[in-house]
Amino acid sequence: MGKGKNNEELFRSMPVAQAILTLAVPTVVSQIITIIYNMADTFFIGQLGDPKQVAAATLAMPLFMFMTALSNLFGVGGASLISRFLGGGEQEKASRCGAFCIWTAAAVSVLYGLMVLAGRPVLLPVLGANEETCDMASSYLFWTIGLGALPTVMNPALAHLIRSEGYSRQASFGVAFGGILNMVLDPLFIYGLHLQITGAAVATLISNTTAMFYFLAFIWKIRGVSVLTLSPGMYTLGEHIPAEVISVGLPSFLISMMGTVSNTVLNHIIAGYSSVAVAGMGIAKKLNMLAFAVGQGITQGTLPLIGYNYTSGNKKRMLDAIRALFVFSLGVALAIAVLLYTQAAAVSRLFIDNSETVAYGCRFLRIICSASPMTTMTFFALTVFQATGKKRQPIILSMLRKGTVDVPFMILFNHVFGIRGVAWATPVAEVTSLMVAAAMVITYIRKLAREPEWKGPVSETKTCKLVGK
Repeated sequence: MGKGKNNEELFRSMPVAQAILTLAVPTVVSQIITIIYNMADTFFIGQLGDPKQVAAATLAMPLFMFMTALSNLFGVGGASLISRFLGGGEQEKASRCGAFCIWTAAAVSVLYGLMVLAGRPVLLPVLGANEETCDMASSYLFWTIGLGALPTVMNPALAHLIRSEGYSRQASFGVAFGGILNMVLDPLFIYGLHLQITGAAVATLISNTTAMFYFLAFIWKIRGVSVLTLSPGMYTLGEHIPAEVISVGLPSFLISMMGTVSNTVLNHIIAGYSSVAVAGMGIAKKLNMLAFAVGQGITQGTLPLIGYNYTSGNKKRMLDAIRALFVFSLGVALAIAVLLYTQAAAVSRLFIDNSETVAYGCRFLRIICSASPMTTMTFFALTVFQATGKKRQPIILSMLRKGTVDVPFMILFNHVFGIRGVAWATPVAEVTSLMVAAAMVITYIRKLAREPEWKGPVSETKTCKLVGK
C-alpha cells in the first residue's frame, strides 16, 4: 500500500453520508471529551465550594484559548493542504507540508509558553485578576501554559494532521485519551493531594503530555504508509507551503484569537460586578463550548473529504458532501441548543453548590446557547472555503464574530441593560456573522456547481489557483 493511499476508498468511493460519519463522528466524540475534560477542571474546582477559585480558572481561559488558536493555525491549515496534495497525487509535497506544520507548531508553542510565564505580572491584571484571584490564576497559568504549552498545542494540531489522511478514529482516540486521563487525575491532585486549583493545572499538564506522546508514537508507527513524518530533513520553508498553510489556517486561528480578546473584555466587564458573577459566566461559557465543539467537530472532520474531492476533480461527490454536511451540522446544533436551554439550571448546579453562582450560570447559559445553531452554520461556511483553499472569505467571517462585533455590543448592552445585557452580545454577533456567511457561501457553492471538473496532480501553478491566489 503506497503512501497516502491507505484511505482512498473513504475519500473516493464510500457513500458520502457514511464517509462523513466515519470522519466526523470520531472527531465530534473527541471534541466533546475535550470540552468535558476542560469542564472537569471547573467542575472539580467548583466542588471545593469556593467561587474565587472558579473565577481564577475562568480568568485564565483567554490565554488558554490562544493555544487552541495556534493549534488551528497549523492543524487546520495543514490538514486542508495535505488533503488537497493527496487528492492531486503529490505525496512528497504532502510530507513536506506535514513536517513544516509539526516542527513550526512545536517551536511557536514553546515560545508562547515562555512569554506567558515571563509576562504573568502584566497579563493577569489585564485579564481582570484582583487580590482575591491573582495568585491562584498565576499558579494555574504556570502549569497549564508556562510548562504545558507544547503538549496543549501539539495534541489538536497532530490530530488534525492525522485526520487529513483519514485516520479520524485514531486521531480522536488520542484526544479522548488525554481528556479521560485528565478527568481521572483531577480529583487525585485536587482532593487527594490537597493542591486545589494547582492540582487541576498539574493534571492538565500530565494528561496533555501523555496524549502528545501517543500521537508521536502513532505517526512513527504508520511512517511506512503515511505522508506524515517527524523527520527534520523534510522540513521546508519553500514550495509555497508555509504561505498556503498559514493563509488557510489563519481564519481558524483568528476565530480562537478573537475569542481570547472577547473573553478578556467579557471578564473585565463581569469582574466589575463580582467574582461570583465571573464564576457563573465561566460555567455558562464552558457548557456552551459543548455546542461549539460539536459544530466544529462535524465541520472540521469533513474538511479533508471536501478538499480531496475538490482537488481530484470529483465535483459531484464534493457537492454531495457539502449538502450532507449542512444537514448534519444544523440538525445536531439545534438539538444541543434545545438541550442546553431546557436543562440550564440542572447542568449549572452540577458545577458548584452556590445558589448565586448557579443563578448567574443558568441565566447566562440560556442567552448564549441560543447562538449555537448560528455559530455552527458559520463554521459550515468556513469549512467549505477552507477545504477548497479560499482565503479572503474565511478571514472576513472569522473577524465578524468574537472580538469585533460583540465587544461594542457588550459595552453598549452593559450600559443600557446591565449584566444580563452583556451576554446578549454573543447572539447579536453570531446573527451578523451568519448573514454575511450565508450570502458568501451560497454564491460560492453555486459557482462551484457551474465550474468544469478538472483532473491531475496539484502542480505549483494549480495549487495557487485552487487556494484563490
